[in-house]
Amino acid sequence: MYNNRNLPPKAVFFDLDDTLFDHLHSTRQGLQTICRAYPKLQQHPIDALFADYTRLLDEVHLRVLEGSLTIDEARVERFRRFFLLHGSDIENIPTAIEHAARLHRETYQANRQVVVGAVPLLEHLHGKVKIVVVTNNVVVEQIEKLRYLKLDHFIDELVVSEETGFIKPDPRIFQIALQRVGYGAEEVVMIGDAWKADIVGATQAGIRAIWLNRTGIGCPDPELAIELRSFEPLEEVVDVILGEVASSTGTL
Repeated sequence: MYNNRNLPPKAVFFDLDDTLFDHLHSTRQGLQTICRAYPKLQQHPIDALFADYTRLLDEVHLRVLEGSLTIDEARVERFRRFFLLHGSDIENIPTAIEHAARLHRETYQANRQVVVGAVPLLEHLHGKVKIVVVTNNVVVEQIEKLRYLKLDHFIDELVVSEETGFIKPDPRIFQIALQRVGYGAEEVVMIGDAWKADIVGATQAGIRAIWLNRTGIGCPDPELAIELRSFEPLEEVVDVILGEVASSTGTL
């Protein structure tokens, strides 16, 4: 369990993908474009396709984090596995894989957006606390993403698994982030959407955690973190992060 002294934090750590950046939105838009390009995929429910694709994305992305695949190789590998599951009746599979990987990437990039409520929250916190992004990915990808979304000027520190050598939920990546801001674990709060990577990882490092659960799935352990379903309304979210509400667990 985290160490909570009921004091406002001096730094707020944020995950990036699906916490500040709406990765799910871009991913779904990309997959819908693939389904339009390959109508035979439409024989399957889109939710089932999306569930399989996101599972494969997570599996293959782990190899990127471990350094065994590049980002470009991972995109191709995802669609190779995806078409093995759902594209057996599509002609010229090797060409389709390359085309789908490129088309999905183009659509994904064109549909990038910030999670609703994230910008007003960052604007409110900026200057009051140190704002740190702690993220699993490659450095160049996350820097470009923050710049594209115009979030980079809010961020005091960017801590990326590639450059630290540690992947969330390894508590050592959080400890590196603490060292960079010069605060103890009890002076920081972590906000993220991934239960294991963000919540378990942060609490193992002694950091109080807030779980952003935009999809409304069941909480694995309500005693471990307070739960937010959204970054709105701003005043209530700020109270959870900085105020007295932060001293308890629960759902907002």
